Amino acid sequence: MALSRVCWARAALWGAAVTPGPYVTRKLQLARPRAGLAWGAPRSSNLHLSPKADVKSLISYVVTKTKVINGKYHRFLGRHFPRFYVLYTIFMKGLQMFWADAKKARRIKTYMWKHNVKFHQLSYREMEHLRQIQHGTHPAIHDILALRECFSNHPLGMNQLHALQMKALSRAMLLTPYLPSFLLRHRLKTHTTVIHQLDRALAKLGIGHLTPQEVKSACYLRGLNSTHIAEERCRTWLGEWLQISCSLKEAELSLLLHNVVLLSINYTGSRR
Repeated sequence: MALSRVCWARAALWGAAVTPGPYVTRKLQLARPRAGLAWGAPRSSNLHLSPKADVKSLISYVVTKTKVINGKYHRFLGRHFPRFYVLYTIFMKGLQMFWADAKKARRIKTYMWKHNVKFHQLSYREMEHLRQIQHGTHPAIHDILALRECFSNHPLGMNQLHALQMKALSRAMLLTPYLPSFLLRHRLKTHTTVIHQLDRALAKLGIGHLTPQEVKSACYLRGLNSTHIAEERCRTWLGEWLQISCSLKEAELSLLLHNVVLLSINYTGSRR
């Protein structure tokens, strides 16, 4: 009798283990999705962007903010300094057109050099563009130095340059323009200061002590494409640059920065 009761109890326990009751079954079904496979494919999340998307978003944000600030700045000048604003606008548009023409001319000359194309083999528009650029006036040293005060304060001082100016000058100095404004300004300051220090050291050494390759490299660093310019003409141009650079104070280095454009464009030696 006692043995049968023990057997019955064991059978009941085994049956309960093999066939769980309704409550246990429901609990297991609820817990089953946590096993892993029952979750299915992971859902995509839009909360985190890829690094490239983050960079693009940051650049877009900076560009938008810069345009807003630039617009407010222009409205401020137009409202409080109308006469100055007219001159400022004309100068900036002229500088942008000047840089665009020079960039196009450099692109045409590079194409001619790479493909061994002569002037008469170019299209009409390309020949006309080069003719207009080459017949421009190369500024004299005293003409550039006469403007030094304009580049020490507003609006052309180093600390007053706005984003569009700094981007154009960065391209002229073969530096990437795709940076926030405060980084562009810091890098242009540093780069121009280094060139100014090199100019003073070179003036002490003398251009005559440079090798032909060093002369070419020095001109290229200062914005002159010396690929097709004779060595003698490069030395002459470098001497003009040093005369201007060594005459400038630290507060006037914005003129040296703009000198990359002013002294390099329409240089007579670049017609060769």
